[in-house]
Amino acid sequence: MFQKEVADRIVAAPDTEAYGRLAVLAQWRAQARIALTVPRQAFVPPPKVTSAVVHIRPAPPLGDIRVATLERLTEAAFGQRRKMLRSSLKRFAPDADALLDKAGIDGARRAETLSIAEFVDLARAAEAISA
Repeated sequence: MFQKEVADRIVAAPDTEAYGRLAVLAQWRAQARIALTVPRQAFVPPPKVTSAVVHIRPAPPLGDIRVATLERLTEAAFGQRRKMLRSSLKRFAPDADALLDKAGIDGARRAETLSIAEFVDLARAAEAISA
């Protein structure tokens, strides 16, 4: 059980306000959905927030990449949320343009528009470049 706001972030889809690093990392390894919402009145004393139960089912990872690579990648990509990927990924890879080209992703896009599979492609490209 999580605060409803956190639950929304875990299950968020790309191109939504709640989509971010937590959604990418959680959905890379699992299928998550909100099972039910628990109103404040269900608790004594009632908290100031609504809660939600998240059903998380483990799933095979979407790609054969290291967790550390995906963590660092999403940290850089979402660290400056309103910037284009070519700018925000410079913290992750000095030659961000080459990384984006190798993954086939337009550097003018923003992190919140990338799917989980595209983040996996970026991480795979980063691991290939660093190898």
